[in-house]
Amino acid sequence: MIFDPVPPYRPSHFRVRFATSPWELRACAALRRQVFCVEQGLFRTEAGGPGDDRDTIDAHATPICALSTLAGESDAVVGTVRIHAVAEGPGTWWGSRLAVARPFRGTASLGAGLIRVAVCAAHARGCTRFLAHVQEPNVALFEALHWHALARLDLHGRPHRLMRADLSAYPPLHDPGHGLVALPRAA
Repeated sequence: MIFDPVPPYRPSHFRVRFATSPWELRACAALRRQVFCVEQGLFRTEAGGPGDDRDTIDAHATPICALSTLAGESDAVVGTVRIHAVAEGPGTWWGSRLAVARPFRGTASLGAGLIRVAVCAAHARGCTRFLAHVQEPNVALFEALHWHALARLDLHGRPHRLMRADLSAYPPLHDPGHGLVALPRAA
């Protein structure tokens, strides 16, 4: 075995913002498919292969991305989530499809940063109630970020909790479209 004294490059800062450019939108969709369809095996095709997690919500949801940076420029989408308002309850918003690329999952600030921008951006748009279906292994993270479990349920064959964000912990963020949040990488 050859010892390489220089470890592979890992970005030290990330930006969380609305995904707006075509490459960001494509990368968000690819990351979601990798995490939910390939890695977790959700959304299988009839033949049993990886399916697609895209649904009708994507047509009106606002995608948010976490971007790694190199020399101050964004170079890759390493996390994503989407937010959307619902018609059945004025002021009710949902977050869904939170995904972080495997090499960056040890960076706790990425998931938390995506959640923060998602809820704060919805809050700025009139959200009075923010909900999400959270996979059971992620409940502790959400609880640490001021979320409360409302119910247990099973979605796609996995245990989830319906959770609600405490909006008092999430001040309105009016313009996350320009990469307002820079997150140092956790040690």
